[in-house]
Amino acid sequence: MPTVAELTLPDLPINEPGFEVDPQPRFAAARAVHPWLARSPVGYVVTDYFAARDMLGMDAELRTAGEGVVALMKAEGSRWGRWEQEFIMAQNGAAHARLRAVLAPMFTPRAANRHRALMRQVVGDLLDDWAPRGRIDFEEFASYFPVGVMCAIIGASAAELPRLRSSLETLGLSYNLIPDFLPRLEAAYGVMEDFVVALVAARRAGARLRPEPDLLDALVAAADAGDLSEREMQDMLIFLFAAGYDTSKNVLTFLMHHLMRRPQIYRRCAEDLGYCAKVVEEGLRYTSPATIPRLVNAGFVYRDVCFPKDTMLFFPVSVLGRDPAAAPEPEVFDPDRPQENRHLAFGRGMHICLGQFIARAQLEEGLHLIARRMAAPRPDGEIGWRPFPGVWGIRGLPIAFTPG
Repeated sequence: MPTVAELTLPDLPINEPGFEVDPQPRFAAARAVHPWLARSPVGYVVTDYFAARDMLGMDAELRTAGEGVVALMKAEGSRWGRWEQEFIMAQNGAAHARLRAVLAPMFTPRAANRHRALMRQVVGDLLDDWAPRGRIDFEEFASYFPVGVMCAIIGASAAELPRLRSSLETLGLSYNLIPDFLPRLEAAYGVMEDFVVALVAARRAGARLRPEPDLLDALVAAADAGDLSEREMQDMLIFLFAAGYDTSKNVLTFLMHHLMRRPQIYRRCAEDLGYCAKVVEEGLRYTSPATIPRLVNAGFVYRDVCFPKDTMLFFPVSVLGRDPAAAPEPEVFDPDRPQENRHLAFGRGMHICLGQFIARAQLEEGLHLIARRMAAPRPDGEIGWRPFPGVWGIRGLPIAFTPG
């Protein structure tokens, strides 16, 4: 039985410049050489939807890869590297379960639905400012929406976002696997650490935006009760701001990019909130931001291949929804398609995205109101791309539209 290192595998340079522009043909070519595995300069890439679905659920065999990413980034001993190996998504087993139990009650489907009015208010206020312009960078617009919602849920002022935006953008590129990027990560982490320390201190001193209990109250109470250390609470807050900023912003930008070429679908989004839910799910299948890294806990065998301890694996859930084995006519964007093989955009297993219900709700509400206020959107300039590993996405999406 061969080890993964003994296989003849295609090369898939996921971390090289240019790969991010159009990765789908590269994955198709790789599957023509080997049906489910490829080699990259930073580890092995699982290119098959079903293999990724199986392996992402193997919590005993695989662990989160913070230590591996820190090593690839040559970030041992850095402040960002410490955070990357200690925050909630880097934990496994009992440590992860303890931290997740603190957050879980605030991120249920019921809690997400309770926040829908708040989501509409946040995106409505943004649209009041941006929609009359007729020409905007949609990615910049989208960057203020999901994190604005997260600010409200946490109990932080959205007025801080303009000064935090650059740091949040930088942290979103933390898994780009480019070591020269580390000084920027260190600086961005420092800005966010100072911000959350001040936020907690102000709350303990009695400052608050509204009288109702919020997520910051729950985290401070957990720290005061000894359920979280002060460092764990700070790490969790930085993670929530970074997660609230980056992934949903990139999904929303991808959706606009795809729907400008599908005006009938876009117009229907303005008319039917329920239909927006189907469009969001199809958008997550078609293109989503994440490539999930994992390290092998102990050697195991899958599909007659041995994976030795500490092997680095990458699961590009960003593109696996268009694996032809998983979806008929995968290149067709069809919100009404049967969801037989659900997308993997939120991961699987113990680390499945805790914020997925809030993400879905805000994408649905946001898409509906955006389609009502930005009619007939069309490209208005060249677009750029973020690196493929980590949080992939469009960097700059200039559009023109008719204000609604």
